[in-house]
Amino acid sequence: MLAPIRIMLVDDHELVRDGIRLCLSSHPELEIIGEASGYDPALTQLALLASQAGPAGLPDLVLTDLNMRGTDGLALIAAIHERWPQIATLVLSMHDNTEYITRALRAGARGYLLKDGPSQELVQAIGAIMNGQAYFSAPVMAQLARHHPYGPEPLLTQREKQILAAIGSGHASKQIARELDLSVRTVETHRQNIRRKLQIDGQAELIKYAVEHKDAL
Repeated sequence: MLAPIRIMLVDDHELVRDGIRLCLSSHPELEIIGEASGYDPALTQLALLASQAGPAGLPDLVLTDLNMRGTDGLALIAAIHERWPQIATLVLSMHDNTEYITRALRAGARGYLLKDGPSQELVQAIGAIMNGQAYFSAPVMAQLARHHPYGPEPLLTQREKQILAAIGSGHASKQIARELDLSVRTVETHRQNIRRKLQIDGQAELIKYAVEHKDAL
């Protein structure tokens, strides 16, 4: 039997977390390993999990709201993406405007759901993201198509653009890691995230794309 998908919930409303936990509890392939009410407690808990059990102790996915007391969910997504890029982040928000969606994806989110959507969609989104895909509610997809008709490149994070430019300059992952003071594993994770966002199938296609677009990054 495959290990369950490990999930952390982040929302400053306990009732919302209770509802999500109840929704996911009937799915044995999903396991909630932590909950937090905002930015500081979430990062503290992630750092504790990492120190106690290493990368294997971290969640596979963090499900977070955007509007929370104190530092918002956008900053949390960016911090997770920078420190632990192997952790997928999925937004569950009441906001469906383009600014929120775009900022969340630029911060590193792999999916964006609306809180008024069906509960089963949350399970579908988690499964899709853990299979390397992105997932967006239908209204979110419509917003992205309307405002980003030329593809998802504008949604790359600054770090992803740095790495894509380095790839376009012919640098291998080890060299990129040295230049950006990152681990090779972190660079490889960023490469996978870039491929996913740009819908590129293989490494050769990624290099070709990077060479063709490096001057625009």
